[in-house]
Amino acid sequence: MDFSLNEEQQMLQDTVARLVRDAYSFEQRELFRQSPQGFSSELWQQFGDLGLAAVPFAEEVGGFGGNGVETLVVMKELGRGLCLEPYLHSVIFAGGLVEQLGSAEQKADLLPQVASTRLQLAVAVDEPQSHYQLNDVQTQAIACEGGWILHGRKSVVVGGQGADLLLVSARTAGQNLDETGVSLFLIDPDSPGVTRRDYHTIDGRKACDVFFESVQVSAAALLGETGQALSALRYQQGRAIAAQCAEAVGSMEAACTLTLDYLKTRKQFGVPIGSFQALQHRMVDMHIELDQATSMAILAACVAHEPDSAERSRAIAAAKVVVARAGRFIADNGIQLHGGIGLTWEYVLSHHAKHLLMVARQFGDDDHHLQTFSQLMDNV
Repeated sequence: MDFSLNEEQQMLQDTVARLVRDAYSFEQRELFRQSPQGFSSELWQQFGDLGLAAVPFAEEVGGFGGNGVETLVVMKELGRGLCLEPYLHSVIFAGGLVEQLGSAEQKADLLPQVASTRLQLAVAVDEPQSHYQLNDVQTQAIACEGGWILHGRKSVVVGGQGADLLLVSARTAGQNLDETGVSLFLIDPDSPGVTRRDYHTIDGRKACDVFFESVQVSAAALLGETGQALSALRYQQGRAIAAQCAEAVGSMEAACTLTLDYLKTRKQFGVPIGSFQALQHRMVDMHIELDQATSMAILAACVAHEPDSAERSRAIAAAKVVVARAGRFIADNGIQLHGGIGLTWEYVLSHHAKHLLMVARQFGDDDHHLQTFSQLMDNV
């Protein structure tokens, strides 16, 4: 098979790489991380101006009609630069949910704004007890005259601290863990009764817990049909996982490059430590893991936009397992080959390691996806 990029994909990669290279030195990233919004507003606007946020959306809603491969191209470069901007959560995950579930009016109103980065979205589906199960929803939405009243809590909403709208899953019918009865709502985080508690995650990004106490929303806030959001949530989370795998590969490539450069320059006994055969073998092992992760990320990207099926779900679950384990291996070995400097906050490798640790757990850890893969194989 030919895995080379076509001319348009290569131009897209060059554009993102140049943007990240010019705007995202490690020192600049630290300034962005410490800002109130947790990322660069100027760079985020450039994503809109250059059309990068429009890549995954259909042409009829103002997008470029890109597929999983174009998403992979963008996300790899963002991972290489450890970019903090909410591309994955606002554009890929939340934007995909609006595109799949939204009415014609909702899509016409929201998607052009998301594609231009004038509107930032965040997806609030995780709860303290849910442990990666999208159907484990205790947040309640009770029907009332003209709309709904929400009660509950969502945890670790990445990008939620600065989002203009939250996509919130809530149970409108059935019992906890039921496959039906989960609905999705568009919630203004400034609405009465909504409280956000912000914090930094281990990899420097900002997230929040969101609390809903008698939050009243109109009927127009419902996204899709009542009680039928679970399949769309799983499908779009699959697209987000494929994009995240690509982002992790970019981060792993950067970590391998940093480690190799260090082995070539750090000297012991008057020679570069990279001349020691034992360290060469470990560097080779890191590249083997990187190659395997890259192959699985490409597979996930190729199936991400296909119709929902057990085969698609198996491929994405397998990719997440391989990428998560490769990320941990590369992070651990990169730190060990660097020695103490690899753990310091002032050195970029430690931030790649923290990000890869976060990737290994977000949207489900490798044990969760290995179990998912096993269950899907049982159903063949």
